[in-house]
Amino acid sequence: MKNETTATSDMNGEDIAADIARAIISQRLPPGTRLREEALARAYGVSRTKIRAALLMLTKDKLITTVPDKGAFVSKPTAEEARDIFAVRRILEVAMVREFVARATPADYRRIERHLKDERKIAAREDVRLRNLLLADFHLLLAEVAGNAVLTEMLRELSARSSVITAFYQSTMDAVCSSDEHREFLRVAREGDVERACALMVEHLEHVEQALDFEDAPRPRGGLVAALLT
Repeated sequence: MKNETTATSDMNGEDIAADIARAIISQRLPPGTRLREEALARAYGVSRTKIRAALLMLTKDKLITTVPDKGAFVSKPTAEEARDIFAVRRILEVAMVREFVARATPADYRRIERHLKDERKIAAREDVRLRNLLLADFHLLLAEVAGNAVLTEMLRELSARSSVITAFYQSTMDAVCSSDEHREFLRVAREGDVERACALMVEHLEHVEQALDFEDAPRPRGGLVAALLT
């Protein structure tokens, strides 16, 4: 996040959205923080039009929530919301796994193996945004292979919401465990064991949900939040 003394009027809406996203995912902007257009425009040295474009992008990514007559706020996922999302994901992804095992080709497996290598490299790092992106993309790659466009779109929406939740409440250690579980799932799927693959997917999603720590919620870090509230 840029400060008020470093005007960057050459930034476009996409650049600003990416910068705010990094601040959110790194928890410099914790859940519930109000994002004032005027303060953001001053901080970035741009027009409020560009800020609105950036906020719209962040809304689509589920990183912020816009409340009529109140403004934009960093999303504040709850334990109840997480339970609902993961319950639906378990139902949909079991159906997706059955289609994936039936349709996946050797080329598909090679592509996903390459993804897993990248995922493993990033899992233990502090780049939470990239880590969550790769972990979420694994599930979307499976859905694409399954070949159901409607199912893929539904999972894309749920995955985006899940990523916000895990960004705030999943530890690095649990992210590494998720990557390990992805690898084990792929091994079993490649062997053609549909029932075991389905069971592993359910277990994996349950582990992710159970590891979320809603008690240890992020807190503001320093003057960044104060700057946006002035």
